[in-house]
Amino acid sequence: MYKADENRYNNLITRHAGKSGLVLPPISLGLWRHYGSKDPLLPRRDVILHAFDRGIFHFDVANHYGNDTGDWGSTENLLGHVLKTELKPYRDELVISTKAGYEIHDGPFGVGTSRKALFQSIDGSLNRLQLDYVDIYYAHRFDDQTPIEETVRALDDIVRQGKALYIGISNYETPQAKKAIQLFKDLGTPFVLDQMSYNILNRDVETSGLIDTLGAEGAGLIAYGPLAEGLLSDRYLGGIPDDFPIHRTNSNLLLDGTEKLVTQLNELNQLAQKRGQTLSQFALAWLLKDPVVTSVIIGTTSIEHLDENLKTLEHLDLTKDELAEIDQILK
Repeated sequence: MYKADENRYNNLITRHAGKSGLVLPPISLGLWRHYGSKDPLLPRRDVILHAFDRGIFHFDVANHYGNDTGDWGSTENLLGHVLKTELKPYRDELVISTKAGYEIHDGPFGVGTSRKALFQSIDGSLNRLQLDYVDIYYAHRFDDQTPIEETVRALDDIVRQGKALYIGISNYETPQAKKAIQLFKDLGTPFVLDQMSYNILNRDVETSGLIDTLGAEGAGLIAYGPLAEGLLSDRYLGGIPDDFPIHRTNSNLLLDGTEKLVTQLNELNQLAQKRGQTLSQFALAWLLKDPVVTSVIIGTTSIEHLDENLKTLEHLDLTKDELAEIDQILK
């Protein structure tokens, strides 16, 4: 029987989701890839439990996750098994988030954020996660086939039914996010987070004005893809393969070929080494410099990699000179 490490909160750091009372650890564990039904349960369980023992109390999934092959929901099933068999005594300490919007089953209501799709999706997620409620429920994407007012009202109703405590949005462009936020405000919905692709190489949330909007509205940003699918690690300092599986949100990074990017990665790595950090730790610290960023979601199946990423928290401060040098490298 699992018993959580009694020292898990000894070095606790938390960050508020905007101006709400919800707090998250600076680094959260996301289960997007390699946590489906085709993956070994026990090693994945061990990573999740080790993360909790290290003070990571936020776990992020989506109903669409599962093997990248259409085995939708299997990641929620895996996490649900761990929540029921190992983490049930600690439910009140956990923040569990899930999302709906991408395909989950066949037919017109297996995709999108209509009222019918969202109400079905939250019930399905709760069943797979074996929970009575989730802490954060996201609209996973903007649905241009559904009035935004319908999506917002459905999310508000899901909170009022007690099936979610807080609401977030994900992959909304800035004008869409602004409209949703105003509607949430009108309804009094506990909207707290916008989950977006964001890393030291991909600054779209800055150039679009989104991060400034969230700060002004009292909401937080939670960053996925903080290491750009591993580009921001020491694995590709010698070169990036032609078939590198770049995520669509980072695809612009390779438009000019890989040679320039590899040069930039090596220069960033040299700067990281001066700070006594790995490139990955440096990239995570750079994200956390902004107080609007509530947490960064890392994805790993390795306890070793998890621990290495957590060492980021030992050195978060960046000087003005370091920030200027980063901008010079990436211009």
